[in-house]
Amino acid sequence: MIDFTNAIEEFNNYKGSEKKKTLIYKDKKYLVKFPDPIREKNKNISYINNAFSEYIGSNVFKIVGFKTQNTILGKYKYKGKEKIVCACEDFTDTENILYEFENLALSTNPDKKIETELNDIMEVIEESRMIDTEETKQKFWDMFVIDSLIGNTDRHNGNWGFLLNKATGKAKFSPIYDCGSCLNPMLEDEEIKTISEVELKNLAINCYSCLKENGKKINYMSYIKQMKNKECNNAINRLFSNINLEEVNKLINNIECISDLRKEFYKKIIEQRYKIIKKIYENLKIRSRK
Repeated sequence: MIDFTNAIEEFNNYKGSEKKKTLIYKDKKYLVKFPDPIREKNKNISYINNAFSEYIGSNVFKIVGFKTQNTILGKYKYKGKEKIVCACEDFTDTENILYEFENLALSTNPDKKIETELNDIMEVIEESRMIDTEETKQKFWDMFVIDSLIGNTDRHNGNWGFLLNKATGKAKFSPIYDCGSCLNPMLEDEEIKTISEVELKNLAINCYSCLKENGKKINYMSYIKQMKNKECNNAINRLFSNINLEEVNKLINNIECISDLRKEFYKKIIEQRYKIIKKIYENLKIRSRK
């Protein structure tokens, strides 16, 4: 693994809840995310496994074919302790800046506070004159489907957005970033050891987006099973054949610093959701032939 300990450090301007540094490595700028300290009582782990979640989640998106923030698992020595970190390459430059959806929401409808209610988000996308409405809807639902696969519980309005070209004023959907809340990062290995096959299946199914419908958080699997949203259905039809479980498993197996127990957990929970999405894909094909 890459040792970021002696990389050049800059003042950090990145937002978010994780502890982080801005480091320059091989002339590239990285947001380096550190393991979070324990935020739950009675936990024995010394940190949350968000670095692994960030790395795997981002690379699953990449395997499916998304433009994604490049991520690297590495280490950083601090006060004699070696920490596993995830370095996220900055995809902005002097010409292109990140414009998060929450800023678009603030500027689109000054009379309404936009949070994570699905209808409100769709309304902003349809009303805004700054973006390509149809392209944004398509990318949003594509993102939703893969977030459902990896179990991302925190795709809020501040961790997806657009690359805004300062010269032309044009905005396009940004690379995918901030996947640290997927794959149950709060579960420690000792807990994983006790999870039965039935419990693992329940974990896979009972995963909620932070997006809401009628004030309630959306259960990913329940929502897509209903096949009620045409744009979501279209996203499944577009993406399913690109979900390569063999490549996903290879990605996970090649991570040196994760226990075999955790690797198996990651692979199994993704496979459970994959099977559900596959069944929905097949049902959509049957429906289209009627």
